[in-house]
Amino acid sequence: MVGREVGEHPHGADRLCEAGNRIYSRAVRHGRVSRQHAQTVPCLLELALLHPDPDDMDWLVPTPPQEVMKRLLRGVYDEVSTSQRRMGSAVSAFEWFSGLGSLIEAPGTESAAIRVLDGAARIQGALDEATEACQAEVLTVQPGGIRPEHELTEGLHRALALRGRGVRMRDMYTHVARHGQGLLNYLELMGDSVEARTLDEVIDRLMLFDRTVAFIPANADRTMALELRHPALVEYLLTVFERFWRLAIPLTAPLPDTGIEGISHREQSIAALLAEGHQDAVIAERLGISVRTCRAHIARLSETLGAASRTQLGVRIAQVGLDGASRSADAATAPSFSLPDQGTPTAR
Repeated sequence: MVGREVGEHPHGADRLCEAGNRIYSRAVRHGRVSRQHAQTVPCLLELALLHPDPDDMDWLVPTPPQEVMKRLLRGVYDEVSTSQRRMGSAVSAFEWFSGLGSLIEAPGTESAAIRVLDGAARIQGALDEATEACQAEVLTVQPGGIRPEHELTEGLHRALALRGRGVRMRDMYTHVARHGQGLLNYLELMGDSVEARTLDEVIDRLMLFDRTVAFIPANADRTMALELRHPALVEYLLTVFERFWRLAIPLTAPLPDTGIEGISHREQSIAALLAEGHQDAVIAERLGISVRTCRAHIARLSETLGAASRTQLGVRIAQVGLDGASRSADAATAPSFSLPDQGTPTAR
């Protein structure tokens, strides 16, 4: 595993020590480095960044940087997949308990820990109450692609009210949302009160207020939501958010190169989903793009990899290591959920 701790050098390939950085860089520049020079950095051998030269055991040769990058990306996908599986398990549990009716609203009573909000008006009212009571922090996950201007405008007054009280906001989007001018304008208006990051894929809509109340969708057509105040449930959702946040890329930072010439970050994600057997429409929905755009990316991917058919494209994807082998198929089937577009206190 690239990121594991080793010996007296507790770090991974993503954060080499100063000596390791210097010796590995020298090995890449010159094609090899003497074993004597590498004695002070056993971490490079433990991390498989250096390995013995089969022609001369007194020398060590470096693992190509492109291969190291691929290992790091696989590690990131492992963490994302784990979080998605746990989130899927939690949603399944919510559905099961909702079916029993033991923890949610019963006739004439309401549970303080879990409330079912039925209808847009009731959802909107609960969100307004949470927004007004919020004093410190709002965390949101906003799935889909480019945010429509009208959605951003609808939630702007709530976001401005939160900013006026000094509330900090962290919003997570898909990478596609970076291309929406409306979102960029919104973030410029909000200034440093909002921090935004993006991922290839995110869980569906989630809102957390002051780490005490959370909102998640309760059905597929966005007409019902769950208001959660149970400390254990809120803490669980907070952990999921923080893990995704750590993996996400700040909106102000460029997306990393895939390490494979001619293939973009977006096409790498599409290739991984194609390898999992998903249809174009499903891939487009998960990545927040249109089906037409998705097919254009697939066509370019086929051209780059020299594939004349969809079957051949699958073979090529596996051959060059774009099949996302470290991404669990279970993560692809995690249940999805979404809140209504209206009523989001921050940009949606």
